[in-house]
Amino acid sequence: MRVAIYTLGCKVNQYETQAMEQELTRRGHTLVPFEETADAYIVNTCSVTAVSDKKSRQMIRRCRKLNENAVVAACGCYVQTHPDEAATLALDLIAGTGDRMAFLDLLEQAAHEKEPVTLLDDALRRRQFEVLPAGGMAERTRAMLKVEDGCVNFCTYCIIPYARGPVRSLPLETAAAQTRQLRAEGYRELVLTGIEISSWGHDLKNGTGLIDLLEAVSAAAGDMRLRLGSLEPRTITEDFCRRAAKLPNLCPHFHLSLQSGCDATLKRMNRRYDTARFYESVQLLNRYFNRPAVTTDLITGFPGETEEEFTQTLAFIEKCGFAAMHIFPYSIRPGTKAAAMPQLTAAVKEERAARAAQVAHRMHQTYLEGCVGRTYPVLFEQEKNGLYTGHAPNYMAVAVQGSEFHNQVREVTITACNGETLSGVLV
Repeated sequence: MRVAIYTLGCKVNQYETQAMEQELTRRGHTLVPFEETADAYIVNTCSVTAVSDKKSRQMIRRCRKLNENAVVAACGCYVQTHPDEAATLALDLIAGTGDRMAFLDLLEQAAHEKEPVTLLDDALRRRQFEVLPAGGMAERTRAMLKVEDGCVNFCTYCIIPYARGPVRSLPLETAAAQTRQLRAEGYRELVLTGIEISSWGHDLKNGTGLIDLLEAVSAAAGDMRLRLGSLEPRTITEDFCRRAAKLPNLCPHFHLSLQSGCDATLKRMNRRYDTARFYESVQLLNRYFNRPAVTTDLITGFPGETEEEFTQTLAFIEKCGFAAMHIFPYSIRPGTKAAAMPQLTAAVKEERAARAAQVAHRMHQTYLEGCVGRTYPVLFEQEKNGLYTGHAPNYMAVAVQGSEFHNQVREVTITACNGETLSGVLV
C-alpha cells in the first residue's frame, strides 16, 4: 500500500510520525509524498491553537481531494480532544495520541474492510510510556529521541494535558540503548524531546530526574551532540547546571518557557514560577555556560492582561536578553479555565505580539552580532544558494562557501551576520 503522511505541530508529533514511517516500511508499505496519489493518507494532527485545529481539518479534507477512494486516517491531539468534530470529517480511521502501532494495525484493517474505525481512549488514565522505534528523518544529520510523554501542570490556557495524559518516562536504560543505536547509524546530533521533559522520571519514583537522564544519554552519545527540548524554569538549579556543564557534548542552547513576564499574568496562567525564579534560571545558565543561547515562548493578550502588565512583560524579556523568541497571540482552547476568563480582542493580541516581536528581533540581532569573531563547531546539513549551511551548538544558523560537508562537524570562525544567518570561514 502507498501511504502518505502529513504532520502538524511539535517535535513529539514529528518523532511519532517518523516512528510510524519506520514501521510502515518494515511492514512492506511504500511511503510517498503527501501531494501524490496514495492508497492511504494519515494526518497527524495538532491542537495547541485554534489555527492548529483549522489546519488539521483542512489537511484531512485535502486527502479526499487527492484520492477520493483512499483510506483517510487521522491521529494526534486534535482528534483526541475534538472527537465529535473529527466524526464529521468523513474519516475512515480516527485515533488519538496513544498506541501508534495499534493505529497502524487498524489502518491496514480499514484498507481491506472499508469500514470506519475509531481508536480513542481516556488520555488521563494512561500510565505506560509507549516505546517507539528511534530514528531520524531520511538524509538528516539530526535525530530525535522522545523520552517523555504527558503533562500534569494544567496551565489554564493549555489543552495538551487532556490530549496527552499524565507524565510517562522512557526508562533510562532504554534511552541510553536507543542513543547508542542512533550513534551507530551515523547521526551527529540527538535532540531529546517530549511533552514536558522537565518532568522526566516523575513517574518512575526512583529518585532519578532529568539531569540523571542527560548524564546517561551523554555517555552513550559519545561524540554525537546532545540538544535539549523545551524546559521548565524549575529544572535549572545550581546542581543541574553544575552537572550539565560537565557534559562535553551538551549544546549550550536552553529553551525556557516563559509565556509572560508579569507575575499577575503568570498566576492567572497557573504557571509554577514567578519572574524572580525565571530570572534566577537565566542567571544560572549564563554563569555556568559560555554565552548560552537562552530562548523562550511568549503568549500575548492573555485574558485579563492589561497594558501595564504587558509593559512589564516587555521590560522583563529585555532584562533576560533572549537569543530568540517564539511569540503567540493567545488562542482560546475550549474546555480550559482561561477560555472562561474575560477575553481581549484579536486586534489587541496581535498588536502586542507585533510589539513583542520588535523587541525579540533586536535581542536576536544583538546575540548574533556577539557571535562574530568567535569560532564554533558547526554541524553541516545542506547546500543552499551555493553555500553550505548548518548549525552551531547554540543553534544559530551558519553558512560557509564549500561543498560536500553534509553530516560533518567543522570548526568555523564567524566573520559576519547576514540577517538570520551567520557567515564564516573554515578554520
